[in-house]
Amino acid sequence: MESVSATKLHPPHAEEVPVAPPTNQLSSPLRKIITVATLAVGIQFVWALQLTILTPYVQILGTPHMWVSFIWLCGPISGIIVQPLVGFYSDRCTSRFGPRRPFIIAGTLSVVFASFLIGYAADLGHFLGNSDEANLRPRTIAVFIVGFWIIDFANNLLQGPCRAFIADLAAGDHSKTRTGYAFYTLFTAAGNILGSAAGSSGGIHRVLPFTKTASCDEYCADVKTCFLFAVAIQLVLVTVTVTYVKEKPLRITDSVGNGGKGGIGELFGALRELKRPMWILLLVTCFNWFAWFPFLLYNTDWMGVEVYGAQDKKERVYTMGVHAGALGMMLNSIVAGAASLGIGVLARGLRGEKRLWGVVNFLLAVCLAMTVAVSKMAEHSRRYTVAHDGVREPLPPPAGVKAAALTLYSFLGLPFAITCSIPYTLASIFSSAAGAGQGLSLAILNLAVVIPQMVMSVVSGPFDKLFGGNLPSFVLGAVAAAISGILSLFFLPSPPPDFTKAAATSTPAAFH
Repeated sequence: MESVSATKLHPPHAEEVPVAPPTNQLSSPLRKIITVATLAVGIQFVWALQLTILTPYVQILGTPHMWVSFIWLCGPISGIIVQPLVGFYSDRCTSRFGPRRPFIIAGTLSVVFASFLIGYAADLGHFLGNSDEANLRPRTIAVFIVGFWIIDFANNLLQGPCRAFIADLAAGDHSKTRTGYAFYTLFTAAGNILGSAAGSSGGIHRVLPFTKTASCDEYCADVKTCFLFAVAIQLVLVTVTVTYVKEKPLRITDSVGNGGKGGIGELFGALRELKRPMWILLLVTCFNWFAWFPFLLYNTDWMGVEVYGAQDKKERVYTMGVHAGALGMMLNSIVAGAASLGIGVLARGLRGEKRLWGVVNFLLAVCLAMTVAVSKMAEHSRRYTVAHDGVREPLPPPAGVKAAALTLYSFLGLPFAITCSIPYTLASIFSSAAGAGQGLSLAILNLAVVIPQMVMSVVSGPFDKLFGGNLPSFVLGAVAAAISGILSLFFLPSPPPDFTKAAATSTPAAFH
């Protein structure tokens, strides 16, 4: 394989993007590509738990709402630091186990360690001197945050090599590349479904009764049980994958861009050389994630506060709202999984992937804006009961309000499926055409994902506190989604012709 620098990741204008030349490596059977794609189940199971139950959990431990988003800074920071380094070194790793598998194993072991820290944070906090009755448990929060940050670093350590592994196995075959990423999206949805289902199932700790302790109440025991399940799923899938799908060790002359500046240096070197198609892809992705991140971060909190009307995070109705939000994310994932099987058909109907991405971004904008309408419906229909101490407590919303909220979650499944598939496929195709390493190329795309997350992590908490509730960030997200749709429809170049043809004629179900 010819040694090239990552600065070659700069495809010319859309109409001039060359089809990747034949490589010396034959593409692998689809069954092996699909096996690697199954790793998305374990990765996304953990993400789903973070998004559905950990944001409410850390507030139950006493963290103020406006500070929660700062805890989530770990995701974008780890994305900026970890993914470029992992991409750079996995493109050059000469381990006898192959270039990607060592990083996947290291990421898995890190997930296991972090899961135990998160699950047992309350017990460890008690051991370190926290009072179980205190409204604020700083030692428990500290252990939780350490685990939370490690698990984000671990997931970033896993995601990049998994996606690059799929592209490696496709070996320049655009049809298999697109199919591999479509299956990755399908298994991402499956992980979301399982994680959201676990998060929405109040009382799941009864499956593992030992998880409930004097320091760990029922909600805490549910969190602990969910993360123990996450460990089991991750270990099984990774063991099967690294055992069944082998990699050829890279020779030093095979690795991409030897003698470069290192992961971060070469990343910025590649950015300086990017041309118009890749820059627009990054821009569309960036606005897309400005839209998504507030909703992904606060959707269950929105259900608990704005839809269910909780005024205190310790109220029973807040927990009910969180579980309802987790159910909504499960419905979202079911729709995303179904949509991933038909991306090719949808793209053909709209005459191209970029048009499909543009249209669903407008759908994303409408759905985010509709959270305001659903919140107002819930507010106008709010009912209360008087507790024994004379304090009014809100009752759960009417069935029609809950159905409207869950419908929004479901409609959002289609744009989420597109977000998880099309940008990565286009980046892989463009980098393959330019002869750049897949690991570093996908790390460049990841910058367009993590920078919006970092910005929103810093501003969304104070912004919501200033204007009240989660809705202001959701409305900003709607505006960003509309901008992303315009950029995709009118400015994003089309992929190479052979990819367009493959996308229009194939779906995961159709390959054999």
